Amino acid sequence: MGEGGGVTTHSGQPARQSAGAGTTAECYGDVCITCSDTAVEVTVLRLLGDALAVVDTGQGEEEVSVALVEAHPGDTILVHAKEAIAIVGR
Repeated sequence: MGEGGGVTTHSGQPARQSAGAGTTAECYGDVCITCSDTAVEVTVLRLLGDALAVVDTGQGEEEVSVALVEAHPGDTILVHAKEAIAIVGR
């Protein structure tokens, strides 16, 4: 958490606002869920420009790259280091 209890990114910067969706929680506590040493399954909520997507980690929303996969809203993807590396179940 950043100063004043706000959500911060893994670089310590305040989390960005997503249009119409409130704060996009890029980190949970001191660790970004999708930046961990383990690949995790997340659900694509919406696609953004520049091959990015907002995903549901189960503990909040994070922005990840989907440049390596053809993801669509509703897809479950495998993410490592903020990069989608596979689509699960396709």
